[in-house]
Amino acid sequence: MDQALVVPDREDFIATKGKQKKQLKCDADSIAGCVSQRACVYCGARVVLNPVTDAVHLVHGPIGCSTYTWDIRGSLSSGSEMYRNSFSTDLKEQDIIFGGEKKLLACIDELVQKYQPPLIFVYSTCIIGVIGDDLKSICKQASKQYGIEILPVESSGFIGNKSAGYRAACDTLLHLIDLGKESLHQVSSQRQAAKQINYLGDFNLSGEAWIIKGYLERMGVKINVAFTGDSDSQHIKKAPDVDLNIIQCAGSMHYLAEKLEELYHIPYLQVSFLGLQDTANSLRNIAAMLQDETVAAKAEQLIAEESAKVKPDIDFYRSKLVGKKAAIYVGGGFKAISLIKQFREIGIDVVMIGTQTGRQEEYETIDTLVDDGTVILDDANPAELEKFMIEQEAHILVGGVKERPLAFKLGKAFIDHNHNRKHPLSGYVGAVNFAREVYTTVCSPVWKYLSK
Repeated sequence: MDQALVVPDREDFIATKGKQKKQLKCDADSIAGCVSQRACVYCGARVVLNPVTDAVHLVHGPIGCSTYTWDIRGSLSSGSEMYRNSFSTDLKEQDIIFGGEKKLLACIDELVQKYQPPLIFVYSTCIIGVIGDDLKSICKQASKQYGIEILPVESSGFIGNKSAGYRAACDTLLHLIDLGKESLHQVSSQRQAAKQINYLGDFNLSGEAWIIKGYLERMGVKINVAFTGDSDSQHIKKAPDVDLNIIQCAGSMHYLAEKLEELYHIPYLQVSFLGLQDTANSLRNIAAMLQDETVAAKAEQLIAEESAKVKPDIDFYRSKLVGKKAAIYVGGGFKAISLIKQFREIGIDVVMIGTQTGRQEEYETIDTLVDDGTVILDDANPAELEKFMIEQEAHILVGGVKERPLAFKLGKAFIDHNHNRKHPLSGYVGAVNFAREVYTTVCSPVWKYLSK
């Protein structure tokens, strides 16, 4: 391994399939001195909670934190557009010296008077962890004063990495659900004949939750609430009133699913609607978990109909892409696993794969799926991504906004699989969109001019 590019302490986080027997190290804080591609704790919490559409999202910290995550999700709403705004206390040097609690209270006063929101999330940032403003006390005081839910999000940067932000967001959602317990009896008495589920870890990017909702409705299954895409405070409070929780983004929502099972006895199921194989498997698994033969039969009918519709397109793109090589660097391990399968569906081999927050069991699955020689890495930095993309001769990188300039600098094609993208990649329609985007990017004539 080239020591000039890879920090020696990082070696345990990098493996090559077939060359080493060691277990990849993961789920740890970034090595000091490395420029990690991970986002911070506050950002992790914000990306989970931001699609709660009727909430005011108030960032207690310097204005840069709010700007960094403003409208960070490409989430769509069928109702309120309040979540598209970003508010901040905009702490200055004087606030940091003398404390920002008065400024926070003044901001809440102004937001309540101007917007009358049913819910306010107050995010703590690194600087709040340093100066020690008491968010819990302030939110409790303001909530009592105005009679609305004002919830602190404990996301100070020094409490861990992006995964800690996911957990902070889930704890806040659990608090909100707990506040709705009194209305559960009434909700239960109004339940409909259709099976009801919660859809965890879908953020309705470009309406993806609506695509899956349509599939499930054709099977006779109703989505109670999607966490947190196109959700609102009232529907989130009804989360315990379902037969099953399904999880799309395990990194952000597996913890919440476990807690809902522990507290409300709701079973959960990991699903993925990325690619044809995983979409079909997920629909079948949902039907199996609900133990309903009618739902299972409708699922098979849907899979047959939708597969037939997209087959000509997928076959066309596969014929153009066979033999190409892909590199993957995404947030969570489950998405990475789906992408390996999805690339195979269009004839592309994955030669490098990594995640920001993958878990041990997910890396073990990745290891079983990829070919010998594939580089697997956790919490990578730009130097490592550049090194392995070149060495592995990848034609395309799938990643997020931070990886885009790296790919273009290397003259590689790029696919945006980040949470701020504006096109759906879920379900059968998403599989065609993905294949089309890979084809138009990899086969663009621009690359032959760059190589001269």
